[in-house]
Amino acid sequence: MASRRKQLPAANGRANAIVAAADTPRRVAEIARETRETSVALELKLDGQGRGEIDTGVPFLDHMLESFARHGFFDLKITARGDTHIDEHHTVEDVAIVLGRAFKQALGDRSGIRRFGEATVPLDEAVCSAIVDISGRSYLGYNVTIKQERVGAFQTELVHDFMKAMSDQVGMNLHLNLLSGRNPHHIIEAEFKSLARAMDAATQLEPRLSGVLSTKGTLS
Repeated sequence: MASRRKQLPAANGRANAIVAAADTPRRVAEIARETRETSVALELKLDGQGRGEIDTGVPFLDHMLESFARHGFFDLKITARGDTHIDEHHTVEDVAIVLGRAFKQALGDRSGIRRFGEATVPLDEAVCSAIVDISGRSYLGYNVTIKQERVGAFQTELVHDFMKAMSDQVGMNLHLNLLSGRNPHHIIEAEFKSLARAMDAATQLEPRLSGVLSTKGTLS
């Protein structure tokens, strides 16, 4: 009998774990988008381990998105091809559009999420803060000035376009503020890392919350 009593809690524990797993939403998205200018395929897992498999045809963007996945603990796989022989703009913007749509899909009706996130990240002399409200309303406050026009072959102004496209598609307020910085690579990387950490905070599930975090009863 003693051994039987010892087994019961373990059995109950396994049963409870199965129930909890069944109740946990599977927050994933898989999206493909084809246009005459670009082809983008993306897989996103919000509750991941920070694994990034990125191949957009724009090496600097790959580096930034790998950093975004790692520091946000998102599992992110992106394959993209575009008319980069003309310009990198279409590819950068379309990747952002699909990434934003993936977050929106993975979040569903946004029940249970903390909604707000904020992070400040340094990279050597550069310091950037990101503030996020996944409210269903899109707004970008982009207070980042980069003096240099390029990092290698990458046009630094495309970061603004990326952030605008992503925030529009998620349906979120995003404020990016550069507190200090000289090196354009450091500035942009601090932007993506701070965004990752803010998004991680905002998309976390709040165990005390039932429904959505809004007095209106909706975040759409």
